[in-house]
Amino acid sequence: MKALIVIPTYNERENIADILGDILRAAPDADVLVIDDNSPDGTGRIAGELAADELRIHVLHRPGKLGLGTAYIAGFRYAIERGYDLVFEMDADYSHDPSYLPSFFTAIANADLVIGSRYVRGGGTPNWSAPRKFISGGGNTFARAVLGIPIHDCTAGFRCYRTAALRTLDLARIHTQGYAFQVEMAYLFWKRGFRVREVPIIFVDRRVGKSKMSRSIFIEGFVWVVRTRLFGDPALHAAPSREMASAAAPAATDADAPSASTAGTSRPSSRP
Repeated sequence: MKALIVIPTYNERENIADILGDILRAAPDADVLVIDDNSPDGTGRIAGELAADELRIHVLHRPGKLGLGTAYIAGFRYAIERGYDLVFEMDADYSHDPSYLPSFFTAIANADLVIGSRYVRGGGTPNWSAPRKFISGGGNTFARAVLGIPIHDCTAGFRCYRTAALRTLDLARIHTQGYAFQVEMAYLFWKRGFRVREVPIIFVDRRVGKSKMSRSIFIEGFVWVVRTRLFGDPALHAAPSREMASAAAPAATDADAPSASTAGTSRPSSRP
């Protein structure tokens, strides 16, 4: 299947060349799209130079720091419009190890969304501090309890989607960022009955550079979960836009029926 790996970047010049090389080696049949938000450190320029020498690397330059969620939505649209079957989310800082990519390709054969999970058997966060483990684990437990999602790692950002499933969503109605974006996408796939699987990954802190996490990202995630429990998600029942509908290809015939994931049975409920 034709695959695109989307990597949003902002000030990742110390990582970008190495991570792209490792991704191309780990997934020799995949293309990579770097979405750079006008990084002051020149990440976008470096990515552009690498793309000039490697046909599998593509770069989307944006005018400023527009957020993680909008970067991935842009990547989804890019993949759909160009006929990719699969689209990945992946960080540029090595917290998502490219060596796990083959396991994603194996799992997606029987899934519509594959999540690299820190919270299933075989996954972990070995070099995290106790407070960070508490915040991340607590956030996932909170989202699962409030929304009823049978997914262990709702906030994980290492993922693979079938574009046939993404085409059924109105991407213009998704405005969340950070953790909230990841939770919302997992929630939408589960509620729509798509097959969700989790594969274990070991998540490590970035090798170099500065983390993009902030208090506002955690607050947004908390508020989104509570609001969705009370009022539902407007994107859940929205039809795809005319643009996405015109680009749509027939979805996989087995995507209509929910199935068990390694995190448990991913079945939609009557909850909002």
